[in-house]
Parts: sequence; structure tokens; C-alpha cells
Amino acid sequence: MKSSIVNELSSYANPDKISDYMRFFKTGRGEYGEGDQFLGIKVPDIRRVVKKHYHSLALNEVQEFLYSPYHEHRMFALLVLVTLYQSKRLDNKVTIYHFYLNHTAQINSWDLVDVTSPHIVGAHLLNRDRFILYRFARSKDLWERRIAIIATFAFIKADEFEDTFAIADILLEDSHDLIHKAVGWAIRNVGNKNLQAQIEYLNPRYKQMPRTMLRYAIEKFDEPLRLQYLKGEI
Repeated sequence: MKSSIVNELSSYANPDKISDYMRFFKTGRGEYGEGDQFLGIKVPDIRRVVKKHYHSLALNEVQEFLYSPYHEHRMFALLVLVTLYQSKRLDNKVTIYHFYLNHTAQINSWDLVDVTSPHIVGAHLLNRDRFILYRFARSKDLWERRIAIIATFAFIKADEFEDTFAIADILLEDSHDLIHKAVGWAIRNVGNKNLQAQIEYLNPRYKQMPRTMLRYAIEKFDEPLRLQYLKGEI
């Protein structure tokens, strides 16, 4: 890793925040973030460093940050990839997309997925075959499953809901709370664009949804309607 960037990131570190981050990202034994390490750096500060240095980093250098044991280094690497993908260098987009998919083992926390997958995977697949998302939705890897549904936020933004619903169906009986939250969030986002489409998806399925998934999906409903869903009265 470039020592100058490591030092610059470290200048924003707050050791007093490390224990809070470790609890928040569930790093205890048997939890989803077991063993992850933190420096106590806020995301806005990581973004400041990204903005200064993204244009000067080669992918092999980005990869070094991505394989760091520190969560914030991996966030830095992934935000560099997003920034590069969104730049005007069209020749880089395919390379960055494949680089992202080849290193999903390092995209190993919900925040790392959420701030990147719609902007790289979803954006790249807007006008392409989306088979990879269906493969990921059936993956044994928690984070690939989350990538599958969160990437569809790019499609929702473009008023395309079919893949969000189809992937939600695959994940409907997933056992992990982080997938329940992600699917519910995606369905809620559909409702922000098209309430009727959301309701048509929910009504035949809401009784079989995990409770957390349903709560996330209907969070913005008017209270009387929300309670009807929660009580199974629709």
C-alpha cells in the first residue's frame, strides 16, 4: 500500500471509536463481522482521501488496500473503485466491474456492499444480462447474496423492478437477518417509485416474509395500513 495514503488515512483515526465500531459491525466470535479490525475513521474522512488520490492509483495498489485487515482500508479501496467507475474514462468500466466481482471475498460487510454495489455492479448491468445477480442470490456467501439484491437499486432508480422482485423471491426464505433487511429495504425503495407495484408484490407474499423483512418493506406506509400488514389483515 502507498505509505503516504496509509498515513493520511491514519491521521483521521480516532482510537476512542474503535470499540464502538467493533460492536456496531458485530466483530465478536460467531458474528458476521468476526475478526474485522478498525482504525476509527469516519466515512466522510475516507471520502476526502479518495477524492485526493483516486486518479493516481493503479488497480494493483487498490487491491492492496482491499486486502488490508482494516475495514477502513477496504472501504477506501472500494470507494476508489466507485469513483473511477463513475469517471469519464469509459475504457475502465468493464475492468473495474470484473475486478469488483473477482474480489467479493473482501467486500465482507454490509456497509462495504451498500455503498458500492449499486454504483458498480448495478450500474454496469443496466443494459446488460443480469445472470450474475441470480447466481449471487443463490450463493452460500452472505455478502454475495446481499450484493445481488442491493445492486438492483440501480434498476429501481431507472424504474425497472422485475429483477428486484425476482431476486427478492429467491431470498424470501433466507435465514440471515442482514438479507431480511436488505430485501425489505429494496422492496420499500420500489414503493418510493411505484407504490402499486410494491403492493402487488407484497400482497401474495407478506405473510411468509420474515418479520424483519416485512417491517423494512412497509416502514413508510401510513400507520393504519402498516398495522394491517403486521396483523395479517390484508
